[in-house]
Amino acid sequence: MLKFFIDKIHEESFTLVPRPRIVMTVPMEITEVERKAVEDAALSAGAREAFLVESPIAAAIGAGLPIEDSIGNMIVDIGGGTTQIAVISLSGIVTWKSLTVAGDEMTKNVLQYARDVFNILLGEKVAEEVKCRIGSSLDLGEPLRMTMRGRDLITGLPKEVAVSDGQVREALARSVKTIIENIKATIEVTPPELVADIYERGIILTGGGALLRGLERSISKEADIPVRVAEDPQTSLVRGAGNLLGNEALLKEIALPTTST
Repeated sequence: MLKFFIDKIHEESFTLVPRPRIVMTVPMEITEVERKAVEDAALSAGAREAFLVESPIAAAIGAGLPIEDSIGNMIVDIGGGTTQIAVISLSGIVTWKSLTVAGDEMTKNVLQYARDVFNILLGEKVAEEVKCRIGSSLDLGEPLRMTMRGRDLITGLPKEVAVSDGQVREALARSVKTIIENIKATIEVTPPELVADIYERGIILTGGGALLRGLERSISKEADIPVRVAEDPQTSLVRGAGNLLGNEALLKEIALPTTST
């Protein structure tokens, strides 16, 4: 797949054998063996150099945070498979947590709720649509309903039911609570001087999960800290990685050590 995208990008250039420099983002808990596997995959696909950067740092750069300054920046990147919570200062991660509760888990919550409450088996695409269209973390005062279709677990026949935003909120409650509790736990182990910066500057949400309606307000209420969603949160990570390609000094400072011999 990497080779396909490399060739696709260079198909209109005159380069016979493209050898690009690649920045790849990886989760914070990645092992050395996994790092080597990612590097080898990039080099095998035709990369001249492969730089691995921890996801929260790339997301913070994409969100426009001043990670090189001696101030605390807190970012919560809610992706599909993982939620990465990090406090960043002086181009490094000070405290962090990574959990597998993220967008995919929320979709599974909707699937399970439909099974338990309505005796209906939904497809993942339908559950994802329900989550995105009427999902929320708190009551926003605007009642919403939509129809979801699946297979009746009792009769085996097609079934259609109407679901409300309150029911979807109930389905997502456990995952939202887990994310908020881990944000608070990360703050509790952050040095006091950085906590003061975070309290003043707020927490930044990135990733597709940040688009869950009302999530920033729920986190702000529980943590008693201002929270805002980054502009175009779904692309913060890739924009940060792209910006690093144009900043050689910062890239070399924050890239993980290479495993190549």
